[in-house]
Amino acid sequence: MPPLVSSVSPTQGPVTGGTPVVITGSDFIGATAVRFGAVNATYTVNSSTQITAVAPSAAAPGPVAVTVVTPAGTSNANVTYTYTPVAVPPTVTSVSPTSGPVTGGTVVTVTGTNFIGATAVRFGAVNATSFTVNSSTQITAVAPPGVTPGSVPVTVVTPGGTSNATVTFTYTPVVSPPTVTSVSPASGPVTGGTVVTVTGTDFTGATAVRFGTVDATSFTVDSPTQITAVAPPGVAPGPVPVTVVTPGGTSNATVTFTYTPVVSPPTVTSVSPASGPVTGGTVVTVTGTDFTGATAVRFGTVDATSFTVDSSTQITAVAPPGTPGAVPVTVTTPAGTSAASPESYFFYAAGPILTAATPAQGPSAGGNTVTLTGQNLSNATSVLFGGTPAAFTVVSSTEIVAQAPPGAGVVNVTVTTPGGTSNPVAYAYVSAPTLTSVTPSSGPTAGGTVVTLTGTNLTTTTSVLFEGVPAAFTVISDTQVIATVPAGPPGPASVVVTTAGGTSGAVTFERVPPPEV
Repeated sequence: MPPLVSSVSPTQGPVTGGTPVVITGSDFIGATAVRFGAVNATYTVNSSTQITAVAPSAAAPGPVAVTVVTPAGTSNANVTYTYTPVAVPPTVTSVSPTSGPVTGGTVVTVTGTNFIGATAVRFGAVNATSFTVNSSTQITAVAPPGVTPGSVPVTVVTPGGTSNATVTFTYTPVVSPPTVTSVSPASGPVTGGTVVTVTGTDFTGATAVRFGTVDATSFTVDSPTQITAVAPPGVAPGPVPVTVVTPGGTSNATVTFTYTPVVSPPTVTSVSPASGPVTGGTVVTVTGTDFTGATAVRFGTVDATSFTVDSSTQITAVAPPGTPGAVPVTVTTPAGTSAASPESYFFYAAGPILTAATPAQGPSAGGNTVTLTGQNLSNATSVLFGGTPAAFTVVSSTEIVAQAPPGAGVVNVTVTTPGGTSNPVAYAYVSAPTLTSVTPSSGPTAGGTVVTLTGTNLTTTTSVLFEGVPAAFTVISDTQVIATVPAGPPGPASVVVTTAGGTSGAVTFERVPPPEV
């Protein structure tokens, strides 16, 4: 008769395996295999009705059938063993804030790992007043009252164990109730949204800022004497007390903030300049209406690096970095955000790039036509050779033709566009050549005489002419060129040298006719 499995004990264990499991049933004598799902287990047949097996590891959590195989067949598959995930103990890496009054009540954000299923959060040996598991890495807990001022470890308990006790929360002595002495600005629209600086004393640990009976939309405790709060919408225009709540109590209600009627949303009618580099930093004058109380200036969806409201019709803003293309500039006030219009667009231009200057050298006197090649050269506003402006023509986005101004030495050539200033490429100014002698100074009209031309600035020689006729030549040094005289008529021939720096003055070579026979 095939074996029968009626129960297993325990009915679950970790996916890592290793759990001893007692299998109860019948007809187990001669068992040849015990399987958890499709995986064989090691086992001992205790009797015809009992087997002790060691659960093998599983690929994933969940139930699997436990079966016994004998020569008579395989048992039923309706009794299961459930694999459970391996529980990992939690860790605590930080708490914020790190301190609060000994009276308790501080809302503390606990950050760490493996918080799912947390059963307790403890401050020292005392359970938190309450806690919420926000995610596997964050818990919000309310600190219980402390025994005495001082530091206690914050620990988290889960089915995987208790976390480390190395992160502490410091209980501070009971503080005095806060006071409010001023708010700035002292008014804002009834729609709320005004950023208000609240000044006073004993603000540390503030749990609420209220405008009348309504909590601020948000607030930040900047210091024990200053809070930055966002005014919530008001019930109606008029003054309301601004109060601060801390563990020490609620402040006086004698300082007020006045809600003003709703104003019109802003409009943007122009931006100047209307373009700038993608790196940002352009100072832009934004013109329009109803700018008073502006809380944001945006280029597309990105906030301006900074801005100043100059008047109700003008804002000075610094453009943030962007990507090539046009984006609308919008202004946000408590009354709303301006609409995008053709007049409100700002164009981000890609920065120019230079790859070459051709030719890369020319005469010190200037006037050389130089082709600059690169990228993003359209709308160029200046071309500089060193610090000297050059006349230029934009041929395309990849080419500019410039006239080199006078100069000396090697200088950097740069191009400036609305997208910025390019990388430099080198351009060398070459002095004009001079010739002082030709040796020998005469030879036959048939040509072929090898002469040495002596002078200065001869390194970049490109041609040697004897009375306008090109000669073969070799540059020996900056002061010497060897040339082969071409054939020519009898008499003196002017000899000139041309280099990247220009054409030299002439020296004379005398062609001598052959003797008469």
